[in-house]
Amino acid sequence: MRYYNKIIVGAFTASLFFIGANAGVQSQHAVESADSVAVQSDTVQSDTVKAELDEAPNESSIIDEVVWIVGDEPILKSDIEAMRAQAEVEGVTWEGDPDCVIPEQIAVQKLFLHQAAIDSIEVTESEVIESVDQQINYWIQLIGSKEKLEEYKRQSISSMRQSMHDDFRDRRLIEKMRQNLVENITVSPADVRRHFDNLPEDSLPYVPTEVEVQIIMKSPKIEQSEINRVKDELRSYTERVTNGETSFAALARLYSEDPGTARLGGEFEDYIGRGLLDPAFANVAFNLTDPKKISKIVETEFGYHIIQLIDKRGDKIKVRHILRKPSVSKDAIDAQLAQLDSIADAIREEKFTFDYGASVISEDKDTRNNNGLMAREFQQTRTSKFRMRDLPSEVAKVVDTLKVGQISEPFTMINNRGKTVCAIVKLKSRVEAHRATITGDFQIMKDVVLEKRRQEFLKEWIQDKLKSTYIKINDRYKNCDFEYEGWIR
Repeated sequence: MRYYNKIIVGAFTASLFFIGANAGVQSQHAVESADSVAVQSDTVQSDTVKAELDEAPNESSIIDEVVWIVGDEPILKSDIEAMRAQAEVEGVTWEGDPDCVIPEQIAVQKLFLHQAAIDSIEVTESEVIESVDQQINYWIQLIGSKEKLEEYKRQSISSMRQSMHDDFRDRRLIEKMRQNLVENITVSPADVRRHFDNLPEDSLPYVPTEVEVQIIMKSPKIEQSEINRVKDELRSYTERVTNGETSFAALARLYSEDPGTARLGGEFEDYIGRGLLDPAFANVAFNLTDPKKISKIVETEFGYHIIQLIDKRGDKIKVRHILRKPSVSKDAIDAQLAQLDSIADAIREEKFTFDYGASVISEDKDTRNNNGLMAREFQQTRTSKFRMRDLPSEVAKVVDTLKVGQISEPFTMINNRGKTVCAIVKLKSRVEAHRATITGDFQIMKDVVLEKRRQEFLKEWIQDKLKSTYIKINDRYKNCDFEYEGWIR
């Protein structure tokens, strides 16, 4: 949940990719669909899993089977089929035999997960929730509404979050493992110049259009009757638990609107320090002393909560909670859009500047201290330059119609906390797409060379890692021409 996520600096934007330039994957999304894997110890090898692999039953009678083992991690026949099906939907083609390329790509990811377990790499629940929510919000923006997404997926949003949880946890583990492996690789300006000196112009990196955008964001007012309704619900939950009618955890699973903790009965997975929590939430949670009692209703920027203490350890606590979010009415949204329309007109009439409006009027905590200038994390640095695809889709659609210096009409969007808000934006600058030059785009060209070095290092690491990792493959794959030597022994 994002009152817990607020300490995470920047959003999850780094896409997971598979190592192996010769794999010929033409779709990032199809590759990502194969990342549903899990981590166990390098030193433990499951006899049960190996036995399943050795049995080799009649394929016509197989519902699912283990076809490959990396360390102690199985690759199922269904994993491979799922990736192939996704590739077919998206029109992906493969260089080489898909029956060989696909399982090898999955196996490479198992190597990273395997090493992550050995190195005790961890990801927090809040990081996983952040990633899942961003994916769901992206889908919502593409399809138009939560209702349309649920209809298309034939799943509730809550079910989607639960089904995606483990997959996205593994993605984060792989990402962190890769980052740890390449974090000390560097390139010099001389390395960059040498790399590009002899390249023809049409081989230079193509820099897509980049923009800088300022935003003023306002939240529609929630009616008091709706707030009262939510509070009454929370009071009824407290009463039912106090009377012994049901448990706090059962109610959290049924009714909490925090997707990350609802599936765990409202419980945070680990002990949490005060600094990781919203201040209002922390003030109440850290004053709880009796696990049998439930807190008063707590208001945060994410909604309204009731909290139950599980345990305390020094300056950390373990709690469970139920979150309920008041709904915003259409009338409230329309009223807020009208107010922003007046603000935009006042700025156009030069009654005050957009910078002033963003710093005084905007409710967006992430931008108002920087005159409304949007920013993002990119390769461990913070930048105000966005490619159109990196902007929230609602913002990108509006910005695409603006000239530099123009202010948009008001529109609605889902913010990074999953709430419906109203906004206006100003296009501060635009640099059109072009071929990179060493003088104007040195950082981009440096990133190209650095990424090439990292890819080369990771390919060498994979090849070396195969020598010390337990590998067992079903006989049907032993005639494959794999990218990496060492799968077959």
